[in-house]
Amino acid sequence: MSGLSSWKCRSLIGSLVMTLSLSVNLAIAGDPFRVNNPKPIGEKTAAAFNAVFREGDYKAATEIYLPEAAAQEPDEPLIYAMKASMVYTDWQSDKKNQALLDSFKTYASKTRETAEKLKATDPLRGNLYVAVGHGLDAAAVITEKGTLNGATQALGKLQEVYRSLDEAEKIAPEDPEFNLLKGWLDLLISVNLPFANPELAIKRLEKGAPSYLAYRGIAVGSRDLKKYQQAEEYVDRALQETPNNPELHYLKAQILVDAKQDQEAQKHFQLALANSENLPKEMVAQIVREQCKSQNSIDRNEQNKRNCSAMRNQVRAIEGKWGPSLSQLPKLD
Repeated sequence: MSGLSSWKCRSLIGSLVMTLSLSVNLAIAGDPFRVNNPKPIGEKTAAAFNAVFREGDYKAATEIYLPEAAAQEPDEPLIYAMKASMVYTDWQSDKKNQALLDSFKTYASKTRETAEKLKATDPLRGNLYVAVGHGLDAAAVITEKGTLNGATQALGKLQEVYRSLDEAEKIAPEDPEFNLLKGWLDLLISVNLPFANPELAIKRLEKGAPSYLAYRGIAVGSRDLKKYQQAEEYVDRALQETPNNPELHYLKAQILVDAKQDQEAQKHFQLALANSENLPKEMVAQIVREQCKSQNSIDRNEQNKRNCSAMRNQVRAIEGKWGPSLSQLPKLD
């Protein structure tokens, strides 16, 4: 990866934390990865997972379930990885807030340190979340030092990510959790670097579980590769299993926009915003902007276009970290 340009490195690291923030929120009580030999996952961690991935309720996960999980299940590295991803989302909307950046770095380190201890009793998951911790560390380096000053150190951290994933693969190469996380990372790399093979990443994801998160990964990769029919097929599979997840509706809207199907995309933008008060404000602001741009494309014969950046900024200006209610969102008409 030494040949990465600065902008590709920035894109790669920025996308990495998004991938990790998705991939680390995967385990729930009853172990959704493994039918045989399930791993023990705490009840409160499960509640946080369900709030985010089934209900799209980031607010409940952040304010209720994750604090309870940290108090009652402190030896689970997944908790701190989830906390890191939530703090990173907050920082995206307040990039001058040093306290948020320091908190992100703390949770990234806590993820890695707790995972190192877990290796003694569960070397597979321990190595997986050591990899996650190093990935979050890489994002912290780029965030704090910038692309040019932090690229070398960040790419060194990425080497640690793959070193730990290699150790996990030696233990259980067919493990669904391993294949889900590794597949997401491989797909991310393949769509950002030349000469990489995204089809191999997709084949790995097909061995991952839970299936709706594997489908989501394939849909994201297919979208980025401009394979819109395949992307829509896989996001539809994911929606069949988690029909109320706002991020899946957002993803489908993006796919439809890229495929020049803006009219159909509007329905999914609206579904993505149905419970906007439970989503991070920055996410809501971005959905509002993209919905506006899509509607402008539909109304391309009109002389007076909506100011989509102003609508996004209107959401950003609302007090608090969560999105406004549906009735408070800027109107397209």
